[in-house]
Amino acid sequence: MIITVTPNPVLDHTLTVPHIAFDSVTRATASRVDWGGKGFNVSRVLLALGVQSTVLGFVGGATGQRLAAGLAALGLPTDFVTIAGETRTNVVIAEADSGRYVKVNEAGPTVQPEEIAQFLDKVRQRAVPGDTWALCGSLPPGVPDDFYAQLIEILKPRGVRVLLDTSGPALRLGCEARPFLVKPNAEEAATFAGHPVDTPGTARNAANVFLERGVTQVALSLGAAGLLLTTREATAIAIPPDVPVKNVTGAGDALLAGLAYALERGLPLPEQARWGVAAGTASAMHEGVSIVTRESVEHVYTETSVEIAS
Repeated sequence: MIITVTPNPVLDHTLTVPHIAFDSVTRATASRVDWGGKGFNVSRVLLALGVQSTVLGFVGGATGQRLAAGLAALGLPTDFVTIAGETRTNVVIAEADSGRYVKVNEAGPTVQPEEIAQFLDKVRQRAVPGDTWALCGSLPPGVPDDFYAQLIEILKPRGVRVLLDTSGPALRLGCEARPFLVKPNAEEAATFAGHPVDTPGTARNAANVFLERGVTQVALSLGAAGLLLTTREATAIAIPPDVPVKNVTGAGDALLAGLAYALERGLPLPEQARWGVAAGTASAMHEGVSIVTRESVEHVYTETSVEIAS
């Protein structure tokens, strides 16, 4: 079983307009709603690859009910903790032709201590040896920075493989609990390591900082340049083909789904990197957030090259 955790989910509402104009009324030419959250994106891509997963997180209010219903309609099983606050909504206003946009993100509802305790109890009950858990995204107000570290400390002794994809203090504290894998992008890795990540050498050095903290595998996403996937023993660099890019939002989540897919099948490091890049690249080729098909991922997989380094 794969479990994805999204503590701070969101309803993403995108409005397309002819032109962005301030201090005036503009009519939208299109409107789109996506059930947002990094863990949701991972689960959606896994489903496209033929792998079922269960979604955990906090939801509240009418927006939370709408989000839960939307995920269920997609065929994603959920096991949410219902909170008193209202699930957040993010709004994107995008120009039809230029690619310019304005995005406003809400912080999210404040989660109460008793709601956090309920979630931790749920994690204890659900943890099964051999499962893979992906802990994804930002933390809502009220949830402490060490929340992911707490989850890892519950899950690891129960024989669960933990994948962590977050940033800032939550990433730093999460790494101290030694998850199996972390998936920073170049900017997050640079902040963590304390130096720029702009060359293969600096990327490798930054990944080593995570390994020195006790992380088993580091998946350092380099955007269009591909993925550096490394352990203490070996490194694989997966390089995607040139493709037409339509939407990079959620591509990193798709990459994590590809890694989880390969890990569940016991594939070696180079194949993990290849599937991760294939899923992330396929996502960037589609409209919407983390939208792929099995066929599109397999096509990119055949065009993705992998270099092995010692």
